[in-house]
Amino acid sequence: MTPESSQPDDALREVRPAPPQSDNATKSRAPSSNGGRTKPPDRDTRVIGQPAFVLHGYPYKETSLIVDVFSRDYGRVALIAKGAKRPHSKLRGVLQTFQPLSMGWSGKAEVRTLTQAEWIGGLLPLEKSALLCGFYLNELLVKLLARDDPHPALFDHYIATLNELAHDEPAPIVLRKFERALLKETGVGGNFTQCVATGQPVEESKIYVVDPERGPRPAHPADTAPRVSGKTLLDMEREDYTDSTTQAQSKFLMRFLLAHHLGGAPLNTRQILIDLMQL
Repeated sequence: MTPESSQPDDALREVRPAPPQSDNATKSRAPSSNGGRTKPPDRDTRVIGQPAFVLHGYPYKETSLIVDVFSRDYGRVALIAKGAKRPHSKLRGVLQTFQPLSMGWSGKAEVRTLTQAEWIGGLLPLEKSALLCGFYLNELLVKLLARDDPHPALFDHYIATLNELAHDEPAPIVLRKFERALLKETGVGGNFTQCVATGQPVEESKIYVVDPERGPRPAHPADTAPRVSGKTLLDMEREDYTDSTTQAQSKFLMRFLLAHHLGGAPLNTRQILIDLMQL
């Protein structure tokens, strides 16, 4: 089944998530101190009609799959899709990346049981280099989002980013916007408009480095972090990448910040993008 529409928002918003079916079902939504997985629900949770995307999947036993999904109201969730590898399973053609889905699940373990997955439509398919960029987005989400930590604004930004990639918007600019939104949504993005050393507004004409844990400060000769102009920082904050200098400096800055928050974990898709497209 091939998506045809180029307007994602209305199609996705038509499927509204239903409340959990269990009584007083709760779950821990705060990420752990090291950014790892969160504690699963203490009681059985049932979810239906939840807008979601498959981020990654891998085989489980002979006929099943484990899928990592990004949902609007429950964040990143791990689900077991029982029998999805069987030849006649309805799930075989549904559990694909970059396809808007309406999903349901149940259970209280860290890996819950998929009970529903239906294709919604509303996005053009990603092709060629845009497809590789999509896999890069998914790898970022898998490695930087804690499980069961909802980010509805980031979910909507993800949809918009896929739509921009599908319509051949400039990939470097699209990816910079998403990277910045991801770090801000997860609470580690900082404020690029204020100097943390002086408390004063960032000035366009000055040169700064960005402390990954605190934010911008004036650059010193001994600094090894990427040097960026105040204008670049302010352009990034307002999502204005028309300046070629802003594009170049933001690329190295985001690469530096992501490496820090990933704790040195490599991004396989980014290296491929660097090799092929110098992103």
